[in-house]
Amino acid sequence: MSSTVKAPPSAFRLALGEWARSDGLMWVFIAKALLTSFVALWLAYRLELPQPSTVLATVFIVMQRQSGEVLAKSFYRIIGTLTGLTVMIPLIALFNQERVLFLLCLALWLGLCTIGSARYRDFRGYACVLAGYTAALIGLPHIHDPENAFIQALWRVLEISLGIICTGLISALVLPQTTSAVLRTQLATRVRDFARYACEALAGPLDPQHLEAIHARLVSESVTLENLRNTSAFEDPEIRMRHGRIGRMNNEFMVFSTRFHSLYQLIRRLESAQEPHVLDALKPCLAIVSGLIEPLRELPFTDDRAVQLAASIEAIKSTLMQQIRDGREQLRSQQASDVELLDYNTACELLFRFTNDLHSYAETHASLIKPHHERERWKGGFAPRANGMAAAVSGIRSAVLVLLMGSFWLSTGWASGNTFVVTGALATGLLALAKNPRRTSFQMLVGAAGGACLGFFVRFSVWPWIEGIELLFTSMVPILAYGVFLLGRPQTSGYGVGLLIWFCILTLPTNVIDYAPYQFINNYLAVLFALFIVAVVSALVLPPDRPWLWRRLEHDLRMRVVSAVSAKLKGLVNDFESGTRDLLNQAHGLAVGRPDVQRRLLRWMFAVLEIGQGVIELRQEQANLPDEPCYAEDSEWRLGIRALGRALVRLFIQPDDSNRLRALEAVEQAIAAVRATPEPRAPQFDTSPLRRVLSHLHFIRSSLLDPNSPLAEKTPYVYRRTANAA
Repeated sequence: MSSTVKAPPSAFRLALGEWARSDGLMWVFIAKALLTSFVALWLAYRLELPQPSTVLATVFIVMQRQSGEVLAKSFYRIIGTLTGLTVMIPLIALFNQERVLFLLCLALWLGLCTIGSARYRDFRGYACVLAGYTAALIGLPHIHDPENAFIQALWRVLEISLGIICTGLISALVLPQTTSAVLRTQLATRVRDFARYACEALAGPLDPQHLEAIHARLVSESVTLENLRNTSAFEDPEIRMRHGRIGRMNNEFMVFSTRFHSLYQLIRRLESAQEPHVLDALKPCLAIVSGLIEPLRELPFTDDRAVQLAASIEAIKSTLMQQIRDGREQLRSQQASDVELLDYNTACELLFRFTNDLHSYAETHASLIKPHHERERWKGGFAPRANGMAAAVSGIRSAVLVLLMGSFWLSTGWASGNTFVVTGALATGLLALAKNPRRTSFQMLVGAAGGACLGFFVRFSVWPWIEGIELLFTSMVPILAYGVFLLGRPQTSGYGVGLLIWFCILTLPTNVIDYAPYQFINNYLAVLFALFIVAVVSALVLPPDRPWLWRRLEHDLRMRVVSAVSAKLKGLVNDFESGTRDLLNQAHGLAVGRPDVQRRLLRWMFAVLEIGQGVIELRQEQANLPDEPCYAEDSEWRLGIRALGRALVRLFIQPDDSNRLRALEAVEQAIAAVRATPEPRAPQFDTSPLRRVLSHLHFIRSSLLDPNSPLAEKTPYVYRRTANAA
């Protein structure tokens, strides 16, 4: 029996495969965008729609690389369009004779929509943007012609729907790049990446900057995975059946990563306090968990590997518990102090809880093998957080800007004034979703200026010499391809938006082409003037990437501990973990170029997660106490924990030395009260509630004493704008 050995792939094939996975994806995106735009444009002309430009602009607004994102964006665009239509028709009917009142109501509506987009920051926010933009698009051009407003509004809805349908079908059927594939890849790699970080951390201290970069990535991945989960449900029925379990996995991942960070921080504090006996007793316990994690660092985490991990954790639990007891006996034989025993017990409880949390995650991941599973019945969800003041500022800025621009139009009677105001409304809405509005607004201005030059050339120098949609589209291919290339790259997407949207809206001819250069120039001047005003206002009037918002987001991070103390316990773990990470993800993105600000915000997140998690677990322990006298509501140790909660609220509202000392006094009094309370149970953390309470209190105390915590600063940090940031 002969066997043939496959020759290794040639260098050309390897290079071709690498190109297909990188730059090749961009060319696929460009080709699909061009095909979609041609089909949509052909149908628009064939159906003799009044404004084919709206169809083509919709294609480029909705177009995304992954089909799931296209479908999600299309769904919310339809919702936003219908909402804008529903609001605007009554306004036109009520105020068709009162242009000032109509403009005031429109500005208020746009402001509310902008607040909604800043609040949600996902496809729901995009629906808010479209609700505002559609209202302006329908209402402003027909403010002088209310009789035809309704039929024109229906035409706009049909044109937008045609663009959405073409984009969704071609994205899903032609070389689809599914969001669900990206989701599965992230689920498979995030555990592997965490295992690498955990093994490094258990082996020794990590460089602070490296540790901060790891946690910034973990935070970003948690937010990204939630968005992928929601968009994948639009395209993949398999993901829809597992939607709840994937959300549960994201929450469980956040919980065990927070637990591991707390363990890592405690070990580093023990090293700083020079407690070698405690560390020596901990090493065998850490080695067991490290040996459990070590195999995960090499290969992606599949469903089968999740089954193996769950079985491995179940098998080592008894071994780990016995090793913890042996270590405790070792410390007692060395006549360790009460503080050393408490440090050891706290570290071991964190380690054991981390193992339990990892076990729960592995079981949930393993359940994905089955289409239906009892772990799907999970009512939690990712709870995003946004700064209310930032959203309000964004909405007020948008409303005032549109009101002033509309007043200028009405007072001057400018023929292109409606284009001027509609552009301002669209631009302010789009900027509400941008991470860096100042940069994006100027990119849109430059892109629109380039589109004006190219549009003037093709409309008045090329199109008079051609006939038929084939030649028309061919003449636009270089411009559209370049715009899609810019749109597909995050760092240049603003240029692509400015070029494509206004090139389509202002340059593309209707069924009967009209060569009117003065009107064309006037409309583009209105667009450029509006974008210039929006760019200046975005850069000067409370821009969101500046110290005022960093201070607000830091305050919101601190308030997460206040929520941990006072919010309802049901669903609090999920709300606390996801909300804290969402706030940090926003702040980290807005502080790009300011590593000092990013570092400080990360330090606040660490402090909030450590102390907040300890507080929540204290509350959970108290909620599950048995009905025995030593656990009574009016017992001294429970009163001490309530006093600690009040002290922590004061500290995180006003972090200063006096409030920190007050919180330290409160936690030490609570620890003393717990120690003084007799308990008729074995003093092990799997049997004794007070033993677990003591560990939580001690960990909170060690976090408050951490010299690297922002709570330990003698002088408050002042956010300033640096020359580089300017």
